Amino acid sequence: MTLLGAPATRCLLNTQFYHCPTRRLFASSSSILSKHRSKQRIPDEPKDKWNYNTSPFDGKISDDHHHLRLVNANILEKETTPPHGVKMLVRDFIEDSLYNPNYGYFPKQATIFNTQDATFDFTNFRDSAEFQEEVGAKYAAYGADKFDGPGRQLWHTPTELFKPWYGRAVGRCLVSEYLLKYFPYEDFVIYEIGAGNGTLAMDILNLLQEDYPDVYERTRYNIIEISESLVKLQKKKLQEAHPCVNITHKSIFHWETTEPAPCFFVAMEVIDNFAHDIVRYDLSTLQPYQGLVTIDKNGDFDTVYTPVTDPLVASFLHARRTLSHPPPINRLLKYLHKMPFAPNLSTTEYVPTRLLSLLRTLRNYFPRHRLLLSDFSSLPDTISGVNSPVVQTRFQNITVPCTTLLVKQGYFDIFFPTDFERLRDIGLPIGERKSSVFSHSQFLETYAELEKTRLRNGENPMLDFYKNVKFLF
Repeated sequence: MTLLGAPATRCLLNTQFYHCPTRRLFASSSSILSKHRSKQRIPDEPKDKWNYNTSPFDGKISDDHHHLRLVNANILEKETTPPHGVKMLVRDFIEDSLYNPNYGYFPKQATIFNTQDATFDFTNFRDSAEFQEEVGAKYAAYGADKFDGPGRQLWHTPTELFKPWYGRAVGRCLVSEYLLKYFPYEDFVIYEIGAGNGTLAMDILNLLQEDYPDVYERTRYNIIEISESLVKLQKKKLQEAHPCVNITHKSIFHWETTEPAPCFFVAMEVIDNFAHDIVRYDLSTLQPYQGLVTIDKNGDFDTVYTPVTDPLVASFLHARRTLSHPPPINRLLKYLHKMPFAPNLSTTEYVPTRLLSLLRTLRNYFPRHRLLLSDFSSLPDTISGVNSPVVQTRFQNITVPCTTLLVKQGYFDIFFPTDFERLRDIGLPIGERKSSVFSHSQFLETYAELEKTRLRNGENPMLDFYKNVKFLF
């Protein structure tokens, strides 16, 4: 059985969006923008077809999707332009949109905010308003967007904004655990994914070199980086200053080398861009369905739902059942689904299947690791759904949020919140000890040199900003 999902096509900026009424097989309506089709399979359908069912009651949908080629993100790495006439799991659509080497968002559009070698002198700022004005001036130095379409996709991280003090706090956390458990019998082995400009690694290693020289002599710092351009930048920035750095150009999901030694695995502001899958439940049977994105020959997007067959989606659902984490099903809908025009599928839920892949990789290849992870625990302006992402781009120097996941590949950032408490539970069998969850301010109050980022009026932006960020350690 295959169910057609909420209709949506490519999202364009500054374009009028239309809404399709809720139908029997849809859980909710969504914004759509349609194009005229040159050829219709059913002669009596109107030419301005908007990806709807012939009848909202009979449950029949076009067989077109059966003829589409099933692909995944690995296959699409060879494509130089976004594909037509294909279908794929939602996570493959997200990965292709973000990471395709030829048209993906990160290889082609994204720029990490960087103050170069300069740092902010926090003790000279009157208050947080003055500090934010200075940050705005640094942003303006990147220049205005000078062309139509998406502009430079620019974002900042706490590592860059509060360097070197943020990185030093992370380093103090890691080295305190190393000194407590492993020094002097084991080397200090660190792995980092998503190292960006290399700023965090530089700040950690500078801290070790200056304050813990005996530990620095035993340090091996490994970066696993998917972006070729960032690999070049990291090598230029780090390897001359710190010969202990080793950089591997590879996706962590393709990692196949076992690290037998105890190690620390660092992922800062990384997992928010990990691809998710969509799951919805049949309200009459509670059978789960997985979402697939279809792209027809005209490049129009749609979503269909099939019974769960993907091993990774099935594994996540099994882990959730084992931990007694209930699916997000409205109990009232379970009784109302037989009423006319009522949905027969549960609300769209985004499940972190790629995060599960990371936990498996850590278990299989880093059996003695300790994970330090930080990212968003909640986000504003998300699209509809449970655990749904923010989908946004930058246009004429303005950040523009979107209302659908189905947008032109490579032009939009797609990032998710993380349920840290559930992540802690799922990760219990992985690593050497149970992890704990900390708020952003709790972590920094424990490990940061807070006097270095305190403003003249007593405010501390490193503590006060990023209230929606948590740590797992």
